[in-house]
Amino acid sequence: MILQALNRYYDTLCAQGKLSPPGWDNAFKVSFALELDADGTLFDVVDKRQLVPRGKKEVLAPAAMTVPAHVGRTVGIAANFLCDNSTYLLGVDAKGKPERAKQCFAAAAQLHHALLDRVNSPAARAVLTFFDHWEPDKAAENPLIAAHWGELTGSANLIFTYEMEPVTEDPAIRAAWQDHYDSADPDAVQAQCLITGETGPVALTHPMLKGVPGAQSSGAALVSFNAPAFCSYGHEQNANAPISEHAAFAYTTALNALLADREHRQIIGDTTVVCWAEHGESAYQSALLAATGATDVVSETDLWDMLDRIAQGRNADWDGSQLDPNEHFYVLGLAPNAARLSVRFFLRDTFGGFIEHIRQHYEDIAIARPANDRWEHIPVWKLLSETVNQKSTNKSPSPQTAGDVMRAILTGTPYPATLLNGAELRIRAERQITRGRAAILKGYYLRQKNIPFPREVLTMNGNPNSTSIPYTLGRLFSVFEQIQSAANPNLNATIRDKYFNSASATPSVIFPLLGNLAQKHLRVIRRTKPGQAVNLDKKLSELSAVIGQSFPTRLTLPEQGAFQLGYYFENQARYTKSDKAKEE
Repeated sequence: MILQALNRYYDTLCAQGKLSPPGWDNAFKVSFALELDADGTLFDVVDKRQLVPRGKKEVLAPAAMTVPAHVGRTVGIAANFLCDNSTYLLGVDAKGKPERAKQCFAAAAQLHHALLDRVNSPAARAVLTFFDHWEPDKAAENPLIAAHWGELTGSANLIFTYEMEPVTEDPAIRAAWQDHYDSADPDAVQAQCLITGETGPVALTHPMLKGVPGAQSSGAALVSFNAPAFCSYGHEQNANAPISEHAAFAYTTALNALLADREHRQIIGDTTVVCWAEHGESAYQSALLAATGATDVVSETDLWDMLDRIAQGRNADWDGSQLDPNEHFYVLGLAPNAARLSVRFFLRDTFGGFIEHIRQHYEDIAIARPANDRWEHIPVWKLLSETVNQKSTNKSPSPQTAGDVMRAILTGTPYPATLLNGAELRIRAERQITRGRAAILKGYYLRQKNIPFPREVLTMNGNPNSTSIPYTLGRLFSVFEQIQSAANPNLNATIRDKYFNSASATPSVIFPLLGNLAQKHLRVIRRTKPGQAVNLDKKLSELSAVIGQSFPTRLTLPEQGAFQLGYYFENQARYTKSDKAKEE
């Protein structure tokens, strides 16, 4: 399903002229050009790199150029046509393996002679003469090479130019390469392609995929068989899952284009998320990323206007385009796994279906917002950060949790238990319930229909009329903390620091102690702020009447969640009143 969708996406973009045709790569990164004269002599090395913005500064980056498609390399020697690294085009490297470099240069010379010997073109003759007369042993002595030695022998890709134009632009050379690429290898494995259904030569290795953080910089494979244990019936490599050479080129080209598009790519944990509309309109990608909080380049008003219109089944304006809620849309999450890529999730739905699920997600986690919180709607990355110790060196959320949460958001299914567990661990460790953690508690239990939970408190601002004992205990603890703060405003360690976890787990042990402590603090407050003491005492009486004469011995995990929500909502109600009083 993934490969078929990517193959169709390639055909769409290729028809629109946005992707290179089969056999070519129109965005290959090239650092230097080897300028040749008519007799094949190297007379200049041209730096093709350009200054591009990276954050707040500019850095030199290779230029995107159109070159013949590259082969997929492993440990063997395989030359590319007209564009390659210094090992193949100059016979030199910085790895201390001169003999292997000579073998690579010889392989490149053989490939270029095989394709260009019958081409009647000055540029083709210049390239062949270069390979015939270039001496790798003396490359370091050439002043042009020596001037860029460190950069040329690194990871830089090189291309040939003739009369200041890339030789790949020569019509005769392009025709020779296309004939070579389209010609079937008589020894190639023939099978029915699993993507197109057509019988033809099978691609034993697929082009590498680049752009997934954490994967190998040289590229990783989505489909590969590199050990006998993975093979069946005597087949080798990708003949075990036959995909034609054209289809392999198509799906990898489309996916590489998606991964290279930084504006429409999202990183969540170790998962790289790409998405696309079936008709190839980029506005759909921009809209979905804005909806998940990956970008904040639009106002909340514009964003929610789009969400509401699409969720209602109406078209919406976005980025100068009309978004159709019935457009087929795909979301793919990839994670690094050594030389391969793992698929975290692959989802297919209408664009309107995805938007409706995202809108529902924001409604499910909507909760009272502190005055100092700038996020009107909590973005996904912010929600995941609530499960991680922000003082640790590695602030990345669990990779599995990140992928599962994104899938739950896009499909409207219950949030994973690992999200709740991560939030609970941070609450116990820090004794602090932030807005994000409270939102996780609310959203998780709201979607878990089979877990007993006081559902009347799962609202944006809680429910002060709820008679739930665990929820009321959380509110009561907040009042105890408020009383202590009023009596002793400069304490280094409060009852929250000392008793929060035990109070939420074993109320019968802790709450009698806190009640006695609160009465002592009230006596202090009455001497200086009698009005406040009356209000606090009245609040204690109201909550105690709901709880009754005895406290529960233990609270279950869902009951502890209700306790924590009660504490959070009571705190927010208190702060809201304070803010209003200040404004008045």
